[in-house]
Amino acid sequence: MKVLHIVKSLGRGGAEMLLQETLKLHHRDEFEFHYMYFLPWKNQMVEGLQKAGGTVVNFSAKNNITIMLQVPKIISYIRKNNIQLVHCHLPWAGFAGRLIHKLTGIPVLYSEHNIQDRYHFITRTLNRITFNWQNLVIAVSGDVAQSIQRSIKPVIPVQTILNGVNTAQFRRDPAQRMLKRNELGLHDGIVLIGTIAVFRFQKRLIEWLEVIAAIRKKHPQVKACIVGDGPLKNEILEHITKLGLNDHVILPGLQAEVKPWLSAFDIFMMTSSFEGLPIALLESMSMECAVVCTDAGGIKELIRNGNDGFLEPVDDWKNLEAPLGYLIQHPQEIRKFGASARSRVEASFSMLSMVDQLEEVYRQVMLTQKTKK
Repeated sequence: MKVLHIVKSLGRGGAEMLLQETLKLHHRDEFEFHYMYFLPWKNQMVEGLQKAGGTVVNFSAKNNITIMLQVPKIISYIRKNNIQLVHCHLPWAGFAGRLIHKLTGIPVLYSEHNIQDRYHFITRTLNRITFNWQNLVIAVSGDVAQSIQRSIKPVIPVQTILNGVNTAQFRRDPAQRMLKRNELGLHDGIVLIGTIAVFRFQKRLIEWLEVIAAIRKKHPQVKACIVGDGPLKNEILEHITKLGLNDHVILPGLQAEVKPWLSAFDIFMMTSSFEGLPIALLESMSMECAVVCTDAGGIKELIRNGNDGFLEPVDDWKNLEAPLGYLIQHPQEIRKFGASARSRVEASFSMLSMVDQLEEVYRQVMLTQKTKK
């Protein structure tokens, strides 16, 4: 079965990382995968997909409108390569895929990674108009599925397939940890609190830095690291200076390979205002980081407060200082909660299970298509 994934970009976002990691686990004797993206400057995942055996093509577009203008070229690619199924990710790729379904009848699936309330009103409106122009929607968490039913009330099926992590690949490496921490000049007594994020408003990295500044007043052995980049970079840099954290916050930029950084982290913290089911958090838990987060979106489906990590309500992000302080004062608890975090994803958020469910959806959609014919 030839499957074409369509996504706006192949930068290092959560949805894009899933494409790379799931490709490594798919049954390649049964499926052939193609990947199409539009923003040529966001291409960090291209090499990884190609190494894993995927065919990657870029149809260059400058913005959302020009993405839609690529639809005739996409249809031509589908026909030329005998694509049997299209799987779209994130709204504007989804809109293109739905139009393709309308024009050609080819089966189209869409993965929804966010709750509808968080989209721009234009995006929400287009979603409501076009949502049923596809065969099936995959929600990455129960919270996302509920949002779809509440806001759109679709006629087509909505199936929840929880995001997963490749626990065999994302395993803490003591040698990588030592190498990275030595490179950063971090001795054993330093507690490194980190996160991986696109610098967008929903990640609330300004608030993240506020928590770091507060915790450092009581625990000066704390250092911080934000892996990533994005449109709010200048604002974040200014806030680091304002808080006097220039010597205490590490900003390595975008990293195609994050495992050495996750190995170096002791604690992974998120202050997000909303999420689907974040891949970076799943990866950090698989790498045995102790996790401290706001309970945004699917995060509360992942972390059981006090068992696998610590949660605080979205609006009470300042309260993250309390569990951070507890972990810093009790280093053995960092190791304990890190082990519990890995056990949690191994038991309930395996990427193998996610891939098996995806492949079964592909088979069922194609079977339904054949039956209709």
